[in-house]
Amino acid sequence: MDSLLRLLLRLLVVPFGIAVGMVAALIVIMVGYWQLGDLLAGVPEVEFFALADALSAAAFVMTAVVLVMWAVAAIGILFAEAFAVRSWIFHTLNGAVSAWIATQIFPPYPDTPVPFDGMLYVLGAGLAGGLAYWAVAGWNAGFWKPLGRPLAAVSPHDVSGSAPPRIPPHG
Repeated sequence: MDSLLRLLLRLLVVPFGIAVGMVAALIVIMVGYWQLGDLLAGVPEVEFFALADALSAAAFVMTAVVLVMWAVAAIGILFAEAFAVRSWIFHTLNGAVSAWIATQIFPPYPDTPVPFDGMLYVLGAGLAGGLAYWAVAGWNAGFWKPLGRPLAAVSPHDVSGSAPPRIPPHG
């Protein structure tokens, strides 16, 4: 029964972790590659709403690219859930590798004459997305493996009231 409840909890936590990872990746792209801070500096209030509309449309388009990244990352997520891999290094590298593979499969700007020079930001977005996923769902991956140390079983000898056997010191 405990395994069933843990499986149901994982079915809720993993998609939420993916959503948080997607938002983290989008923030890195918007702040890093699009240089959102420089873009917002010195914008008059009237033009701010037009800029906000353009950024929301661009974020919607980037969501498609991030979805491809997380579709590739799902392979690593399934591996982590199946084998209870809880390492933050695994999840951040999974995010970075999946972001790189997604940009190789679907280049962000394939029709422009200027080559895409934002691979550093793509890898940064993958690292941030993988770390955000680990913080929400990856640190306790694996629905069948409990957290912490298992409790020791009580033997009939322990119930009788006699003292437990002494273990000689290693020396």
